[in-house]
Amino acid sequence: MVDLEAAIGFVVAHGDAVERARLSWLRNGTAVPPELLETAEIGQSPDGGWPATWGGAMASIDATCFRLAELDDLGAFGRPAARRALDWLASRQQADGSWDEDASLADSAPEWARPGDPEAGFLQSANAGFWLTVAGLDARASGPLDHRVGGAYAGVVQAAAHSLAARLRPDGSWPSYLAAGWLSAAVLHRQEMFQESARIQVVLAERMPKMSPGDVAWLASTLRRAGIDPQDWIMVRALRRLTETQRSDGGWESDDGHQFDVHATLSAIRAARPATAGAASQPG
Repeated sequence: MVDLEAAIGFVVAHGDAVERARLSWLRNGTAVPPELLETAEIGQSPDGGWPATWGGAMASIDATCFRLAELDDLGAFGRPAARRALDWLASRQQADGSWDEDASLADSAPEWARPGDPEAGFLQSANAGFWLTVAGLDARASGPLDHRVGGAYAGVVQAAAHSLAARLRPDGSWPSYLAAGWLSAAVLHRQEMFQESARIQVVLAERMPKMSPGDVAWLASTLRRAGIDPQDWIMVRALRRLTETQRSDGGWESDDGHQFDVHATLSAIRAARPATAGAASQPG
């Protein structure tokens, strides 16, 4: 089993103030001090997204989704900053239900977010669709609230799910990066497109033994956030893999460098924590 106490100790020892606040929210729903929430929201563009670089003029889908992940761990989806960001993501959806970064970011975007690239576009579509899906009724956007999956964004996430499903290959694989698989599986699961989601999950399970610790933590936390039960077969496999890859210091290694190990460890904690822990345990 994952050693949650060791993981918690790693975040306490190595995390900054915002990361420790994320830990407290995930563990027991402890309210985050307003000044820390404001720190997490800093740099937001007037249009609602976040740029990929400090002071950048153009908001980025990739950067905005990363910030939303942090805000979700802080229980901040009901705050104006998150509402503006989610509304901005919804407004950037294309007619076919997909997303793509703005062409002006072509020279600065990383490979996985390069505008005009089909593989990058699929990943950005899965990522944006995922955060609009889990926002649900927590994100009290300008649109009317309802009880459909996705709340105020129901139509947006439904279109996103169909766009993703249309590009799946017959064997359940997808024409994009690895992370696009679990993000898509989560979106499709929440839209009750269980067959399509299950096909992706089978492929993910086959690849899991060779996945990095950071990727498995991201996979497991994503599926857990979408409402997939920790006792579900795919989650059992992911948690077993996390148990195997947890370091002696309690943390997990990030693919993006050791400065992101705390982030990877928080993802693992989100995936492995008891079902009753934290106000963020239920998807929106």
